Amino acid sequence: MKAFMAEFKKFIARGNVMDMAVGIIIGGAFTAIVTSLVNDMLMPLLSLIIGGFDFNSLCIVLGEGESAATLNYGAFIAAIINFLLISFVIFLLIRAINRLTVKKKEAPSAPATKECPFCKEQIAAEATRCPHCTSELR
Repeated sequence: MKAFMAEFKKFIARGNVMDMAVGIIIGGAFTAIVTSLVNDMLMPLLSLIIGGFDFNSLCIVLGEGESAATLNYGAFIAAIINFLLISFVIFLLIRAINRLTVKKKEAPSAPATKECPFCKEQIAAEATRCPHCTSELR
């Protein structure tokens, strides 16, 4: 049991596990913000645009009486709309973050070879004498 606990402790202490845990916690908080934005700000605007129609009330009754089963396809449509709106908001946020992030420009690397001006063979860029024609290079 001691070996198991030591192995578990070693696993938990690894950096990538801690990074993953922080990512999950921040992701949960971010999900709450985006869900609130969609449910409290965008869905009311969408409802206003489509005339106050509520998709959640759409259903097919499967049977008779008060306890009849219902096929709630309106809730499914609302979930799809919610998903598309959340995806769009996340896309816009990530796009904005990517534009704010400074991208490092890679400096063009010096070529590893050059052409000998006398024999036109490819030689090392640092060469001072051509190995093919033995000409002295400047």
